[in-house]
Amino acid sequence: MSYDIIKSVGRAPRIHQKGDPQQASGRTFFIDASHQNLTTIPSEILALEDLEEAHLENNQLEAIPQGIQRLKNARILYLNKNKLSELCPELGKLSSLEGLDLSHNPLLPSSLPVLSGLRALRELRLYHTRLADIPIAICKLLHHLELLGLTGNDLKSLPKEIVNQTKLREIYLKQNQFEVFPAELCVLYNLEIIDLDENKLTVIPEEIGSLTRLLKFYVACNSLPVLPESLGHCRKLSVLDLSHNRLHSIPHTLAELTGMTEIGLSGNHLEKVPRFICKWTSLHLLYLCNTGLRGLRRSFRRLVSLRFLDLSQNHLERCPSEIGALKNLEVLALEDNKIRQLPSDFGSLSKLKMLGLTGNQFLSFPEEILSLESLEKLYIGQDQGAKFTSLPEHISKLQIQAWWRGTMVQKGLGRFEELQKLLKKGKNSPKDKKGKKDVKGNTTKKNRK
Repeated sequence: MSYDIIKSVGRAPRIHQKGDPQQASGRTFFIDASHQNLTTIPSEILALEDLEEAHLENNQLEAIPQGIQRLKNARILYLNKNKLSELCPELGKLSSLEGLDLSHNPLLPSSLPVLSGLRALRELRLYHTRLADIPIAICKLLHHLELLGLTGNDLKSLPKEIVNQTKLREIYLKQNQFEVFPAELCVLYNLEIIDLDENKLTVIPEEIGSLTRLLKFYVACNSLPVLPESLGHCRKLSVLDLSHNRLHSIPHTLAELTGMTEIGLSGNHLEKVPRFICKWTSLHLLYLCNTGLRGLRRSFRRLVSLRFLDLSQNHLERCPSEIGALKNLEVLALEDNKIRQLPSDFGSLSKLKMLGLTGNQFLSFPEEILSLESLEKLYIGQDQGAKFTSLPEHISKLQIQAWWRGTMVQKGLGRFEELQKLLKKGKNSPKDKKGKKDVKGNTTKKNRK
């Protein structure tokens, strides 16, 4: 099973219905004109001088008209997922604008300095805009930025002028070309979220310890062989994703991070669960996929707040008995191990909703599953061991979705007995899909903005 740590920092859900602008005494403050296949911004919208929030995303806009300057009260403007290549100078005259999203547009770098005129801007999103550099003028002149979204570009470094962004709380640099951690970030002491997933980092500087307000730190899918001990100074850290690096150990100084709720360690050859992690009793999500584990520490049973546990793709020959103490567990991934049977008290996991057992070596169908009163999804199927030739008498009572090697073979919510019919017909298991698996299709290892 495959789940991403939830990285939720997108805009708040809309409360207004499409085509139903927010009005007061004939004045319009909000309008949603997204997904309308617009090629230009209608003059009717540009005439709404009281407009504060406009959604124009997911259209076919190729240019922003000069009349945009008439929206002098606009505070939030979504123009993402259009065909904009240039930005007119008039856009920079929206002195009240606080939030701007230009993501997924083929913007020309020469037009970006226009944004430096938006002095009230607090949130700027430029995801997937092919940026190779950030205009220095933006870093020099926009002094109120709190969120800067630059995911999915071609950035290799940040301009040194980024240190002027002293109010910055969130920066998203995922899927870029960073080989060196931007040292400039270490002096932005108000930073709470840093996302550098899927870059080419080989080292994190010790200065990271200066960011004492840091809450979430994402550096998955890089090439980090070690972590700085100073990371333990970031005492407010609650979410840490270190998955798919080259780590063999975790600094003991991280034991100080007692407020940790989510940690991703998948894809690192640790061989053992770090001892201090078992003291993080507030931990909710723990990813340990493909970490070389052969068992769990006895102290693992202290993690009573765990709701999600990924132990897939390891070397477990039995289901660890310590799991039985995790009464709040809702999702458990045990795929691709060497497990032959489940413990007799497995049914005590009364809150378990999703269970992944694909790719193990069960000699018969694990009947302990029948006692899982909250189970909704079961992922099962094995490439080794005995094939199931019969199923327990009471299996029809299970209302579950049936999956085989990450592919649903029983659509919707159905009875497991229907899977038996498919197997009797000689249905072969589908080939494994390569790459990251989706939460909808498997149980092992969060859009963030």
